[in-house]
Amino acid sequence: MPLRKVIYITLIFVLFISIPIVSNKVLPAISSGSGAESPISTFSEINKEDLYKKISTYSNQHKIEPIDAIIDRVWKAIPGYNGLEVDIEASYKNMKPGTSMDTNKIIFKEVSPTIHLDDLDPSPIYRGNPEKPMVSLLINVAWGNEYIPRILKVLSDSQVKATFFFDGSWVKKNPDLAMTIHLEGHEIGNHAYSHPDLKHRSIAETTEELKKTNHIIEATVGTKPKWFAPPSGSFNQETIHVADRLGMKTILWTVDTVDWRKPATSEMVSRVVAGVANGSMVLMHPTKPVAEGLETMITEIKTKGYYLGTVSDLMSEKRIDK
Repeated sequence: MPLRKVIYITLIFVLFISIPIVSNKVLPAISSGSGAESPISTFSEINKEDLYKKISTYSNQHKIEPIDAIIDRVWKAIPGYNGLEVDIEASYKNMKPGTSMDTNKIIFKEVSPTIHLDDLDPSPIYRGNPEKPMVSLLINVAWGNEYIPRILKVLSDSQVKATFFFDGSWVKKNPDLAMTIHLEGHEIGNHAYSHPDLKHRSIAETTEELKKTNHIIEATVGTKPKWFAPPSGSFNQETIHVADRLGMKTILWTVDTVDWRKPATSEMVSRVVAGVANGSMVLMHPTKPVAEGLETMITEIKTKGYYLGTVSDLMSEKRIDK
């Protein structure tokens, strides 16, 4: 065989057997099934890890610890308040790996306290959590029907829900008005049946007052109260326990309008607005000063940066972030 032909055949053979060898060396480097990482995969993982780290760092810097419910020496039972932290996984999914971190796409989640209001021993409640920028209006109703329509209109126009505490005998005499208040979306509480001085009543008498009121409220408006406001703020520890056994917590107040003394409307409004703070509960009745000053009071409380809600809203651990 001529030498030129031998050389030609040899070159073809060498070229043929070299192809799988090259393939074995090159293909695994770009195959996802091999043990080696491709340059593209490594770049993606580095960017993913970097974004996770940035979100975690942001989370550590912006974490707010939850606040447990406590029994304070002065304010007695105070509800807890949820904390706040970054949901790292949800925030990561909300962004694109390989891009810079966008704080506008950070997703937060609330963190519940360890101790809740229901975990505390029965105790009166004078205020909400001092970190919650909310104020509640407490309206005790045993008389004053002529001012209720005007008060309801102001609340409706202001888009505010209050907690009305009904005297049981009043509900019996005014079922339609009681239903109107309920249908307006306001919360209904128990204010005993005959406006008694419960501090000087027996356990049996107190139980009868509260049970009778709950019964008439349920029969009239179809809702069972979970909050109880002792008439004139008069109570003892047995009063608290009776309410607790009936499934209600005892509500007092932080700021008093003292409207029953018929103060000048402007003076009453100024005093109340100056006195409210985070978690305040404002006591009032359906009186002329309240009917005249409620709109201004609500406007100025909102101007100070507070939300207005029911007692249930205020006692809730749910956060309000401005």
